[in-house]
Amino acid sequence: MPLVVPGINSGGDDKQSSWMDKLMGKKIGDTTDSTNFARQDLPKEHRVLEPGSMATQDHNKDRMNIHLGDDGTVRHVDFK
Repeated sequence: MPLVVPGINSGGDDKQSSWMDKLMGKKIGDTTDSTNFARQDLPKEHRVLEPGSMATQDHNKDRMNIHLGDDGTVRHVDFK
């Protein structure tokens, strides 16, 4: 699991950095705990992208894209 220190290596307090701090290294599930983040607590407009999955190329700055690694943990978050 990657080391993420909020405010140090996450880049500050903008929307993307805030979500990176919350999600990095966690799996998306039904409840929130030390290794999972509850799907119902994600923004309304989001999509979870597994490795190798296809995604539309439309730009939606309000949609959060959650990129998972091979083990199912969050590796990257962006708003594109």
